[in-house]
Amino acid sequence: MKYTQWALLSLAFAAVSLLGQTPVKASAAPTSPASLITDQEKNFRAYIERLRSDVAKFWPVYLQFESEYTKCGYGVLALILNYAANYNDMTPRVADQLATKLLDLEQERNNLKRRYYQKFKSALDSITAARFLQVENQIERILDLQISSELPVIDTPQRSQLPAETRMELQRLAEWKFQ
Repeated sequence: MKYTQWALLSLAFAAVSLLGQTPVKASAAPTSPASLITDQEKNFRAYIERLRSDVAKFWPVYLQFESEYTKCGYGVLALILNYAANYNDMTPRVADQLATKLLDLEQERNNLKRRYYQKFKSALDSITAARFLQVENQIERILDLQISSELPVIDTPQRSQLPAETRMELQRLAEWKFQ
């Protein structure tokens, strides 16, 4: 059991020491197991300190981002409520307003992410900033998909006011005609 723990600990130290390190020259090879452990420990401590430094820089910027992004979320919520309120009485004018507002909200979210990508890049580095953008986009897409999967597709006023059974029958007829 102790041997397994020792082996896992050694592997962990070795993996961490490889992160961001330059290749080891033959002359820099450890001379004893004790010196190897000491070098690995130094590398591990340096890596942990770099992580702590990055975390200290990351969270203030991210909390600012979240604060501003929440405003976009309220805009999306208002758009959904407006859509729901007008769904059964949809007019071309309201549909145009909803579509324009949706495009405005998407542009606002993208502008916000672009601004904060630059802030993350300045505070940390390009890779961390790109990782932030990648994860934020994944979360955004998942939430957008969840929301859109719950909303009915926009329809003309006459069809949206029809009973559900009639709308389903018309849908089946439309599918049959194009098969």
